[in-house]
Formats: sequence, C-alpha cells, structure tokens
Amino acid sequence: MHKKRFSSGIALLALSATGCGLAASPESSVMVPAEPTMIDFVDPTSIVGLSTRTLTEGHSTSGRYVHISYPELRNAPALNEALRAQVEQQWREFRGQTKDPHAYPRPELNVEWQLVAESPQAIAVRLRTSVFLGASWGNSTRTYWFDPVEGRAVDSTGLLQGKGALNRLAELVRQQLGTRGSQVVRDEVRASGDQFESLAFNQAGDLVVEFDDCQIGPCSLGRLAVAVPERQARPLLSAFGRRAQDSVKVRAQDSVKLDAPYAVAPAPTGIPKAVSNQAGTVDCAKTKCVALTFDDGPGPQTARLLDLLQKNHARATFFTVGINAAAQPALLRRMSAEGHLIGNHSWAHTDLSKQPMIKIADSVGRTEAVVEAAIGQKPTLLRPPYGAVSQELRDVAAREGVALVTWDVDTSDQTEEKPRDIGDRAVRQAHPGAIILMHDIHRESVDAVPDIIERLREKGYRFVTVPELYGPAGMQAGRLYGSGNELPGKQP
Repeated sequence: MHKKRFSSGIALLALSATGCGLAASPESSVMVPAEPTMIDFVDPTSIVGLSTRTLTEGHSTSGRYVHISYPELRNAPALNEALRAQVEQQWREFRGQTKDPHAYPRPELNVEWQLVAESPQAIAVRLRTSVFLGASWGNSTRTYWFDPVEGRAVDSTGLLQGKGALNRLAELVRQQLGTRGSQVVRDEVRASGDQFESLAFNQAGDLVVEFDDCQIGPCSLGRLAVAVPERQARPLLSAFGRRAQDSVKVRAQDSVKLDAPYAVAPAPTGIPKAVSNQAGTVDCAKTKCVALTFDDGPGPQTARLLDLLQKNHARATFFTVGINAAAQPALLRRMSAEGHLIGNHSWAHTDLSKQPMIKIADSVGRTEAVVEAAIGQKPTLLRPPYGAVSQELRDVAAREGVALVTWDVDTSDQTEEKPRDIGDRAVRQAHPGAIILMHDIHRESVDAVPDIIERLREKGYRFVTVPELYGPAGMQAGRLYGSGNELPGKQP
C-alpha cells in the first residue's frame, strides 16, 4: 500500500541481526540493547508442527530476484492463510514494479520471518520485507496475530479496541517522537492501519510500534520504533490484545532472555569441519562422479527427499538457508548422519553481491552458527544466492574459511512443473564432475530424483558430495568452484 516517502534515498536497516532494536559494532560481537523497543523472538524449534514455506524466482528471464519464506503452524490455519495471502500480494505488487527483464542490478524482493509470540492465548508472526529497486534497499515490517481461542487471524490493529484506541495510540506515539529530534516528522503519524502494521509487546508488556524505513523521517534513520508503556497501552487493547500482552509477559518470566532471535549456542573452539561420513569411499579419479546439490531448504519436501536418497543409496550436498535450518535442525542432523554434506546458503537468501562486507559476514555467520549447533560441524562450502558473487563476498569467504560453489548443470526445476522434464535436463547435461543444481523446496524436484539417479547410474555415474569431486587437492577457501572437472589453473 502507498506510503509517503522522503527523498534522501532508502538505506539498509542499521541494526543487528535480530532487527529488533539491538545494535552491533563492526569491531565487536557485543550486543547493546536499545530498550525498550527490543522484541524477544520465540525459538521456532520449540513449536511442535511448525514448517516453512518458500516462494522463489530468479533462475529465469524475468529479470528479478524473489525469495519469500514464511512459517506454517499446524494449529493456526487462519494465520497460515493470512500470511500466504500477504506474501502473494507483495509478490504481485513487486512483479508490477519490475517488468524490465534487462534491469541491472536485478531488483529483488526478500521476505523473512520471526515468531513474536506463541502460547495458547496468542501467536504472532513478524514478516520483514526488504526491497531493492536498483539504487538501495527499503525495509518494512508487518506483524500478524492469531487468536487460538476464537481461531481467527488479525493484523496488528486487531490488538486494539477500535478506531478510538488507534487515535489515542497515534497521539501517544507522536508525544514520544517529540524527543527524537527534528529529523523525525511526528506529524506524519496518523491513525491509519498502514502506519500501524507492526505491533508487538516487549517483555515488560509495553506495546512496541515499528515504522517502515522512510515512513516518518529520512530513510537514513533506518528502523524507528516506539514503546508505549504498559499502563498507557493496556486501556487501548481489545480483549484479545490483553490476552496477547499477558501471554508475552508470562513467557518472559518463564524463559531465559536471549540476545539473538533463536537459541543458538556459541560454537565451541576447535569445532571440526563438515565432511560426509562416507567421504573417501569413491575415487572420482577412477569413477565417473556427479554431485547432486539441493538449495533453499529444509522445507516440507526435505524429509521425503532424504527417504528417496537413502532408498537409492545416493548422497547429496544440501545448501541450507539459515532461517529454515534454524526452524528444523533435526533435518540437518539426519542429513549429516546419512552421509550427506551441509553447506551454507546465507541466512535469508538475499543477493550477497549487493551487500557490504558486514552484512555478508552477518548472513554467513548466523547460518554457520545454526549448522554448527545442529550437527557439531562447521560448514566449509557457501553457495551464493542466485550464484551472484562480488569481491566483498570472496573476501568474507576467505576469512571464514569457506569455498564458494555454484553449478554447471541447471535443471531449471524452479520453472518446470514436470518431473520428467527436470530429469531429462539433468541427465542430458550431466558429465563427469558435474555439479547439478536442484531445490528441495519443490515437490516436482523431489519427484524427479529417483528417475535421475536410475538413469545416471545406468550410465556408470556415482553420487558424491561436492568436495569429493576434487579429490586429494581439495577446495580452497575464498575460491569459486562451478564444476568438478575444472582445472585448478582455470578456476577464478
């Protein structure tokens, strides 16, 4: 929906990884709380029946990148439908804005999520949207609430009693913004739903109001948020809003405060590098080898894919997106136990080549921490989202000790819905040392796997993880690898 924008350009969110009022110094890992607008997110692994859904676009001639991730909760169908409708609307609007297939750099839409609340009284999901239209990034948030008692989903204004409460909330917000300096235009705050799209509660029960970039001030200010004290917010809340507020306070009292959106324990020193527990069982210097690789998961199809790989005695490399991996660590443990290799595919699948080094390092590091916490090994491979590479990304990869991996066989499984056609492309393009790109978030891709394995095995191929293609020479941190049959002197 339309929002008034200021003319100073759209800046990246100048916050920590949590995006919730925490600031991180580039020189230090110490997180400094900017109370009281900090929101404590719920660890998704604590929620039974949570899965993730992903919508993507980018391996086509459309000229744009899209990666949308949102959760599905088993007992909240109305919330699932509200989230699905919202992200599909955003995708449609973005398509309408980006019709030039030759635009460069490519425009990009990225949506990630956090759980803001989860209890028998209230569930809430915060969608964080980042849009790149050729010059810089713009960021916005929407928070949707679900009432388990009545089985209904509402937007953030559903926490309030009505129009009168919204008017009073706008007045309280304007009062607080009066102390923020002349750059914040408090008169831009109006009692409208499009300005109060993201409401949540902090641990004390204060009502946190988040504004989008450029909404009430210059874009350079980044995220602006106000915390309305509980005593002032309480009279404005609906019956459901009060239950939601109480549930957040109770959870805060019963849990340990975290400095990150998910409970990821610090990795111990000397953690081993990730390697397939079956590495070395195939000599690719003497045998025709290919590497099946799967991006963007884990997702609803991943467990079935693992079943098929196990049944067909084939191994693969999984490049996991951090936000999905954090929600389903059990699948990562299964991958590792069954001889597969887990690589890094960034935290939320933004094009890292558009990012400064500090943002790249944050995205890579957060995903690395999730993998380490799940399997006790450090991933040594990084697949850049969309295959896009910059010098800054190479520098971060070298520093983090990871090799960059793209592909030389694209099955185009994001645009083709017929498993047989996906399989035909994989088999037709396969060669010794091929790195085959697929996605475990698509049903049709997983359906194609048994056929691919059978047909390539008939041609004498063995299925190995990516590093095994390079034999004793191994892979070097910071270097880009697109095929297992590349000569070292020809690699970038």
